[in-house]
Amino acid sequence: MQKANKVSLKVSGRMALFSDPITRVGGEKSTYQVPTYQALKGILESCYWKPSFIWVIDRVRIMNQIKTQSKGIRPIKYGGGNYLSIYSYLTDVEYQVEAHFEWNENRPDLRADWNEDKHYFIAKRMIEKGGRRDVFLGTRECQAYVEPCVFGEGDGFYDDLSELSFGLMYHGITYPDENENKEFIVRFWHPKMKKGIIEFCRPEDCPVKRVVKKYSPKKFIPGANFSGYETILEELAKEG
Repeated sequence: MQKANKVSLKVSGRMALFSDPITRVGGEKSTYQVPTYQALKGILESCYWKPSFIWVIDRVRIMNQIKTQSKGIRPIKYGGGNYLSIYSYLTDVEYQVEAHFEWNENRPDLRADWNEDKHYFIAKRMIEKGGRRDVFLGTRECQAYVEPCVFGEGDGFYDDLSELSFGLMYHGITYPDENENKEFIVRFWHPKMKKGIIEFCRPEDCPVKRVVKKYSPKKFIPGANFSGYETILEELAKEG
């Protein structure tokens, strides 16, 4: 598919927490140094999302210096009460993100909604408005702000750094309605930042994958649990 539906946006916030799964076993969270593919995909979905397409993150540019800060947090226990945990956050973050959407070919029942111009212009308007839903950086307490930008514009802190590797890192989740085998898959990869920019590999190209479970995604039935495209046209025609 041609990437004519590409969008660019700036995401910024006072704090971010892209938690490393290894650090969560003991009830505490420690952030990655850079945002994950899945976190950025979630930001795009908070701006605008439909089950008929999938957001694909192409690259991210790290604008500010990577700085962390530890905080004492009192999370709630499942059995009641709470306890003290230490979370590490990124502070004063700003990213430029470039992404595009592709049709979810595993949802042929939504083919009638494959209108590229419609979704592209709605997505652009929603980014200009700051998103349809609350936008956050990794976790709910890290509120974020979104606005359009030109990718590569402005000075970044790591523009002169040739290369920096981050080792094995969580990439994202492939949901059952995003693959033909209807599997819930967790993905990992080895990101490298060059001149402040991380080029993401596509989800299917991640070198490390783990199938968590398999189940059937929700089915959309026109007239039953959503208004199908034909139904919407009929209603508009009646309204004149």
